[in-house]
Amino acid sequence: MSQVRPGDGPPIHDLIGIGFGPSNVAMALAIGEHNAGAGVREPVTAHFFEQQPRFGWHRGMLIDDATMQVSFLKDLVTLRNPASEYSFLCYLKSRGRLVDFINHKNLFPLRVEFHDYLEWAAAQVDSMVTYGHEAVGVTPVVRDGAVEYLDVTVRSAEGLMVRRARNVVIGTGLRPLMPEGVERGDRVWHNSELLARADGLEGASPSRFVVVGAGQSAAENVAYLHRRFPGAEVCAVFSRYGYSPADDSGFANRIFDPGAVDEYFAAPDETKRRLMDYHGNTNYSVVDIDLIDDLYRRMYQEKVLGAERLRFLNVSRLATVEEKPDMVHATVKSLVTGEETVLDADIVVFATGYSPVDPLGLLGEAADLCLRDEEGRVRVGRDYRIATDPALDCGIYLQGGTEHTHGITSALLSNTAIRVGEILDSMLGRGLKAASDEAGSVAEAAGGTAG
Repeated sequence: MSQVRPGDGPPIHDLIGIGFGPSNVAMALAIGEHNAGAGVREPVTAHFFEQQPRFGWHRGMLIDDATMQVSFLKDLVTLRNPASEYSFLCYLKSRGRLVDFINHKNLFPLRVEFHDYLEWAAAQVDSMVTYGHEAVGVTPVVRDGAVEYLDVTVRSAEGLMVRRARNVVIGTGLRPLMPEGVERGDRVWHNSELLARADGLEGASPSRFVVVGAGQSAAENVAYLHRRFPGAEVCAVFSRYGYSPADDSGFANRIFDPGAVDEYFAAPDETKRRLMDYHGNTNYSVVDIDLIDDLYRRMYQEKVLGAERLRFLNVSRLATVEEKPDMVHATVKSLVTGEETVLDADIVVFATGYSPVDPLGLLGEAADLCLRDEEGRVRVGRDYRIATDPALDCGIYLQGGTEHTHGITSALLSNTAIRVGEILDSMLGRGLKAASDEAGSVAEAAGGTAG
């Protein structure tokens, strides 16, 4: 920890955001709207750092015909502020497609279109973000015996720099998850890199793909590879009898309501576990029924025609995978009989999900002041602020990694607009400006960038 006297150190921001995916873009939009509001005497000073060179969200899965699984009304702002100029509808108006979208009579836009909306929204707050800069550490700054600030160390091609904040919001998203003992390689992919990797096969003539997984991404991978490479066999491997349909009925979808977060947060641990067991099929390892029907139709049509390229190895698991220079040697084992099937494939794709990033991994010494529960999970308040030792006065907020406290919407778009509003309200309610802050530092922070 470092000690500081009034006037020492870099400019002080009210908030520094780590990562600039959809959640922190929504955070920046909420701050911008707050600052533009009538009667705001002191604007919230904020800056975000993103390690990617530009905004991007699951670019590897922007399959041209894939649709969102969440209503366009659950964009970055609407549930928080229906009159926002940063809504999906305003985006459509700017692109000249509002009437066409209405005539389409669809709540679920194409994923490529929604990504374009996210890029459009990120561009509206471009002055608040610096791309190509990765946050690599957070150091507590002590004044008068308490941790009053956090110094965020950021790395770029030019080297390291430090920015100081009263609050930090961590929105680093999820990381691709591979099975234990399996490493990605030239022929062993995670579905997050599907499109770029598939483009690299252009001009080649792959004969077989193996896709592992039973969720939406796995099914989309199977459908895409089957369509794009008409000379290749596509083998889907999963432990179930078939893909399970997502429960998107009106009552079940109430698990994504903002009010459900209050109920989940207040519920006993046993009730939390039951709710996740009951309603996990609204989001995890499930597939849209239209896609399930499409894949079954393709499979049956091929059986009729006697040219089967689409194979489903169900109630099975991938026992071994060995990457060689010219192929991948895969062994699939039946969970019923134990029989093993050897598949020599050009590519094996693992659609095996994502894992949350440990929110305390970046915090260095500050992590020692963060409290954990009996199971070793970080303790988080209803306002998404990490519970800390009383010696830490500043706020550390999480956008993701709070499923154990806030429920299934922890890292989903469904509640993003509401969540960022609650975080902003929490910061404002706690008071942003320390009485001893020097006016010069505050003024400099208001116009400061990462440069």
